[in-house]
Amino acid sequence: MGGLAAALRLRAAGHAVRVLERRLALGGKLDARVRDGFSFDTGPSLLTLPDVLDELFRLAGTRLAAEVDLTRLDPQIRYRWPDGTGFDACDDPEATSRAVEAFSPGGGAAHRRFMAHGERIWTVSQRTFLAGPMSGPLDLLRRMRSPRDLTAIDPVRTLDAVARRTFSDPRLVQWAGRYATYSGSSPYRVPATLACIPAVEARDGVWYPAGGMGALRDALVRVAERTGVQLATGCDVARIEASSDRVRAVVTADGTRHRADVVVANVDAEHLYRDLLPDRRTLTRTRRAGRSLSGFVVLAGVRGTTPGQAHHTVWFPDDQAHEFRQLVEEGVLADHPTIYADVSSVSDPAQAPPGHESWFLLVNAPAGTAIDRAAYQARLLELLAGYGTDLRDRLCFTETITPADLADRYRAPGGAIYGTSSNGRRAAFLRPANRGPRRGLYLVGGSSHPGGGLPLVAISGRIVADLVSQDRW
Repeated sequence: MGGLAAALRLRAAGHAVRVLERRLALGGKLDARVRDGFSFDTGPSLLTLPDVLDELFRLAGTRLAAEVDLTRLDPQIRYRWPDGTGFDACDDPEATSRAVEAFSPGGGAAHRRFMAHGERIWTVSQRTFLAGPMSGPLDLLRRMRSPRDLTAIDPVRTLDAVARRTFSDPRLVQWAGRYATYSGSSPYRVPATLACIPAVEARDGVWYPAGGMGALRDALVRVAERTGVQLATGCDVARIEASSDRVRAVVTADGTRHRADVVVANVDAEHLYRDLLPDRRTLTRTRRAGRSLSGFVVLAGVRGTTPGQAHHTVWFPDDQAHEFRQLVEEGVLADHPTIYADVSSVSDPAQAPPGHESWFLLVNAPAGTAIDRAAYQARLLELLAGYGTDLRDRLCFTETITPADLADRYRAPGGAIYGTSSNGRRAAFLRPANRGPRRGLYLVGGSSHPGGGLPLVAISGRIVADLVSQDRW
């Protein structure tokens, strides 16, 4: 998706653009699976910051709303704990604060403070962190208007630390910490800067495109073709040809040489510098950034409908610290993981046969970990039953996706979903730069700045297109 965003922008700037995609479908990890009348989004399952994509479509002479039928979800996400308590994050931020207050007396005011802090972070981040490339701390400092900007984006404290300072209820600390996983990271290590994510969701909404997230991918592909971007699927890039100082061409596995003045690599940076354009020094630096978490997915076609089921639900365990100790420190699957469910047929009945539901279940997993599919699927379904949602006697079929599958499908080392992690205070500066070590080479997507997630990879497309316009290549 980062590559498509860059392609559209570069074409709008007057460049001749060719996209080479190894798989038969474009869109990368924004992917879908259809089976027996059931449809599943297997990558991103919701859209935030629609204005980022609307700007992209405007460059192509159209609008996001003209290409995709979007629904603003309410509730956005339902949160539940093992004791049966929980609350809904509503489309109206004040309604959410009232729901939090009912859930945890005193929590409503704390929720408002947390969201206001996140809004301040986002305001400053847009004109600093997200405004251009990030090759080192000086890039960030140059964009700051005063030292107060550095304090505002809260890069020193962890997300868990600011949550503990804000909330007295450990369940709300846990809720806030979940936003670290939006970048495949740990709340105990990721900078508190990520507190902006719930504030953005509250302000700009959580959106679902009719037909699933694949409809958004299809719209980008359709518009790219209309603007003259050449799209070639089934083209496995074998190497990037370069002289000592600049890129020259891209060579595919069948030996075809595509001459290029500029190459935008929308692949994992580790794969780029290990396989496509070997560069030992840059590869070593890239690996210091660390991989994001991967995931284990269960796709389930389910008979019948679940009363009161929300489109998006998160079930938390009692002990989040133990979960992330296992995932991040021990590098093993969590005994009792946080479970995320996307039941798209709740909002879009066409996603499943009549009287049925499409369930996408996701839990975090360490990148590179081996998983006994049947055993861990049984564990997740057992945990869901303990929460009062027992799907086991209603299954038409199940399929699973493991880190190994993600690694093979998307050439993501270890199956890391978001590329590089955001763990640590220096994570933003360790992430591979958008400008590569050869003239004419640029990096876009989750493993480069500003990181993983649909809005951020779209922003990376803007950053790269701006760099191409600025550089003398």
